[in-house]
Amino acid sequence: MAALPCRANLNGQPCRLYRACGKVPAAPLLTSEDPTQHLSPHSQMTILVVDDTPTNLMLLSSLLKDDYRVQVANTGEKALAIAASDSPPDLILLDIMMPGMDGYEVCRRLKRARATQHIPVIFITAKAEVESEQHGLELGAVDYITKPMSPPIVLARVRNHVALQAHTRALAQKVAEVEASHEALRLKSDEVTRLYDAVLAEQKRSMELSLQPGAMVGVEKEERTMTPWLRSLRMRHPWLQLNLLTAFVAAAVVGLFQGTIDRLLILTMFLPVLAGQSGNTGSQALAITLRGITLGELRSGRRAALVRKEAVLGLLNGALVGLVAGGSMFIVATLQHQHSAGMLGTVVFLAMIGSCVISGIAGAIVPLLLKRLGADPVTASSIFLTTATDVASMGMLLGLAALFVK
Repeated sequence: MAALPCRANLNGQPCRLYRACGKVPAAPLLTSEDPTQHLSPHSQMTILVVDDTPTNLMLLSSLLKDDYRVQVANTGEKALAIAASDSPPDLILLDIMMPGMDGYEVCRRLKRARATQHIPVIFITAKAEVESEQHGLELGAVDYITKPMSPPIVLARVRNHVALQAHTRALAQKVAEVEASHEALRLKSDEVTRLYDAVLAEQKRSMELSLQPGAMVGVEKEERTMTPWLRSLRMRHPWLQLNLLTAFVAAAVVGLFQGTIDRLLILTMFLPVLAGQSGNTGSQALAITLRGITLGELRSGRRAALVRKEAVLGLLNGALVGLVAGGSMFIVATLQHQHSAGMLGTVVFLAMIGSCVISGIAGAIVPLLLKRLGADPVTASSIFLTTATDVASMGMLLGLAALFVK
């Protein structure tokens, strides 16, 4: 499989790119021959990275070593052995396409074994198809990251799931302690009983958080790996049909500007750029909002503040990435001898700002509105949010180009 960009090879030597520019990594990292060695002995949480490509192991190990103890395995069999050892990892980053036992089978065996079924698994893979992601989440993975990956996004997701795992583990321990002395607690004051109920409610909210990734792509909470295919079809297919209808809305927006596209074909290069950035902005706002809903943090006074915050973040993030995107458009348009290269760059800059602001607001408003209407915001939000971000990004870019680029 294709390797990710690396800083060093598995022997601790600089790769050809870094050797050419004179940059050498500060210290050698783990080798696949010693998967149990910890990179940072002072860290408390352990992450197991599983990938058959040495470069990918080096990149992820280098990315995580400052904050966590890191273990690596280059085969599924080694990963299962480490997970079942006396010192299991707290989180597993798992590639799918590996020779022999692939990542799906590794995840299936981890979730089937009582000793390892509690370990959260995040797939990091080049398989970007929706079916592949759904299959991974059905097997019990808590998240799914596609390559090429963004290091800040990987760190953020790892940090969130490690925190959730630590929180869940602490809650499980508290629940076990409380249940062990439940008979004694029944004889005590109502205050102790309320504390017991609060701990159980907190654990339930934590479990709801762990089920969100699957629900956001149309996988119902009741569906499991052994669910009959006909029932799975009935649960999933309505969401796919709804998603198709909303996709037609975005396609209709593009159709309205067919003349502009025919005149400025260069715009098609930047349509996915704006769609991707606005979609990511909306997804970030959606994740924060869903977390707040699940944890009961969004009371009436805080909802408006959240929407304002996401609008400001969309403006600032849109301006920063818009500068890069607008500059890229200017360079590409100049190389293609476009007479309006400067205006095209300005259009991309303004469209990026506008679409990120709209996406941030939509990411906060959509789940709140669905909850008020009685729908499940976790299951339905992503479909409507994707439509909003696609329409905003494509409409802004094509509309501004139609107005200002003659």
